[in-house]
Amino acid sequence: MQHTFTTLITAPELQSLIASGPPLAIIDVSFDLADTQAGEASWQAGHLPGAIYLHLDRDLCGPKTGADGAFRGRHPLPARADFASTLGRCGITPATQVVALDRQGSMYAARLWWMLRWMGHEAVAVLDGGVATWTASGGTLTTEVTAPAAAPPYPEQPSIVATIDATQLARRLGNVRLVDARAGERFRGEVEPLDAAAGHIPGALNRFFKENLAASGQFKPANELRAAFTPLLGGRPAEELVHQCGSGVTACHNLLAMEHAGLTGSVLYPGSWSEWSADPARPIATG
Repeated sequence: MQHTFTTLITAPELQSLIASGPPLAIIDVSFDLADTQAGEASWQAGHLPGAIYLHLDRDLCGPKTGADGAFRGRHPLPARADFASTLGRCGITPATQVVALDRQGSMYAARLWWMLRWMGHEAVAVLDGGVATWTASGGTLTTEVTAPAAAPPYPEQPSIVATIDATQLARRLGNVRLVDARAGERFRGEVEPLDAAAGHIPGALNRFFKENLAASGQFKPANELRAAFTPLLGGRPAEELVHQCGSGVTACHNLLAMEHAGLTGSVLYPGSWSEWSADPARPIATG
């Protein structure tokens, strides 16, 4: 029986998976917040054979403004029906093993990993170390574009991840374990290059997502990650921990690291700081 990969997959494991021929979708989500065309250009210049490109803004996000006119954050989740159509266009069905990858330390691959779980799809893993590890282990790149065999929209299934919205989070402030994945200087409010105000949600703890990675660009061993995240739980189960970041992308990196470490079931606040800080009525902390 074919092994299912649900958190990380190594380059040799992916090579074996390709050779063994089960239903497989390799999705490249390389991206650059400062140059939104750079990720797609890098995919066009050379990608894993058969890899499909999905764009953060076009394919993994929905409208920034809700039906009520409120700002939903810089990278809000799309409607599930829209994302189901995107997955179908990529040929992804409930029987497909999906492998997500990028060239940015897995920060965008982790977002896609989480979103597939949000759709109820468990067989999704991130290529540990991304494109660099693939080539370093002897994997080839191609400029050939392979059109996937399209499938129907991904069927409606219960999510296997939990989310919380701004209203729910505001009600629970002071009684919730909250982890912010942004760099320390942004968390402390010393700089704010992207969002409406500087600082962080009151009570949040800081765990910069890049601390999940070793110098190689691959995730640290599970036991190291477990030792790092366990104190953030404050004695509570992982299901009670809420993750956020600037816009709901790098928080998924911390969620993936915890899942890899066996600390399962934490919650994502998709709107994150970009949504929270856009409403001047919401409290802000600095330092």
